[in-house]
Amino acid sequence: MSLYQLEKEGDVDSLIDHLKLSDSPAIRARAAEILGDVVDEEPQAVDALVRTAQEDDDEAVRGAAIDALDAIGTGAIERLVAEMAGIEGADSSFPRGDGADWVRAEAFVKTLNAGRPELRMAAANALRRLGDPGALPALVDALDDPKPRVRARAARACGAIGDERATDALAGRLDDPSNRVRREAADALAAIGTDRALTPLLDAVEDASDEVRYAAVMALGGYRGPEAIDPLISALDDESDVVRRAAVFSIIELLAAAPTQQSHRIRETVVDRLEEADRSVVDPLVELLTESNQPRERRNAAWLLGRVAGDESREAAVGALVDALDADDGTTAQFAATSLVELGGAAVEDALLDLLEDADLTDAARSKAVFVLGKVGGDRARERLETMLDRTDDEAVRKQAFSALSKLGGRR
Repeated sequence: MSLYQLEKEGDVDSLIDHLKLSDSPAIRARAAEILGDVVDEEPQAVDALVRTAQEDDDEAVRGAAIDALDAIGTGAIERLVAEMAGIEGADSSFPRGDGADWVRAEAFVKTLNAGRPELRMAAANALRRLGDPGALPALVDALDDPKPRVRARAARACGAIGDERATDALAGRLDDPSNRVRREAADALAAIGTDRALTPLLDAVEDASDEVRYAAVMALGGYRGPEAIDPLISALDDESDVVRRAAVFSIIELLAAAPTQQSHRIRETVVDRLEEADRSVVDPLVELLTESNQPRERRNAAWLLGRVAGDESREAAVGALVDALDADDGTTAQFAATSLVELGGAAVEDALLDLLEDADLTDAARSKAVFVLGKVGGDRARERLETMLDRTDDEAVRKQAFSALSKLGGRR
């Protein structure tokens, strides 16, 4: 039976057998990862993971076992540290799970200097879980550990604590020779989230690792200033499709998070850069508009679509915007309407005339469609609106139809 099936069924006994008996390090590591996800401190599983973390002859498997114990809970990782420190069953020498957090944190801080790297890894994981800011100086020191797997876990712990004091040390790890350390450092800076923490990620969008570039690009969506625009625009050309889509998402986030006094300048700069670069970002914008459940993402996707869709991508943009006229969020629907006005042309008129034939269309959406037709329509739109005016009983729709017809030279 596959590991996937064992995970699906929560077959802990069989997973433990794979962890103990498989000749493949990859299978043992994956079994450990799954146990971390499905186990809730079952003694037999914790026993097996503790033993694996100490005795397996493969470094990656030992690391996976440590991370699995961390995922299971504080008690499991503390037991590992206690045993590896040679104080199993210790009493007062090592504070157990019911002690004060600061007392336990101090014990783990001391363990960060242990001789065995696995012990230092486990201590960093435990400090991440405790989240005690008092441990930050020791974790910052651990970012210079000779073992990359310790540095990676120390970086993750710094991100969990979320203290800006770690920013400079984490930024220094963005040049680490280990891809994983660089990725964890980028994730940690993103978790801290201040502009000071995010600034080092402006250059990380050009990292050799797809994972680091993705982490940097995703984080820059929270940057509150125009400096992130050019790095995000350049990421639209990334060789990785995942990074390119993340860049579109972050550009939308950047628009949404822009300070009020800078919002107009940032929006116009984004549009200018996209037009200069002649890139197609319509597909991911359409995806955000049609699939996101976050109103601010949908609003900004609707706004941007009307300003960046070119001839080749117009059909997809128009279709998504027309559908958005019926959005539950009124601002999204309004932005969709103004973007359709921006796009204009026969394609918009055709799509809106088809929409008006939908008997299930809400009056709010019908009113917005009429508004757009008043801006972009021609003879066919005028004839259709004349007919609608005679048939509709909705006062808002009638008012919008009168207004539209006056702009098109029809009934007054």
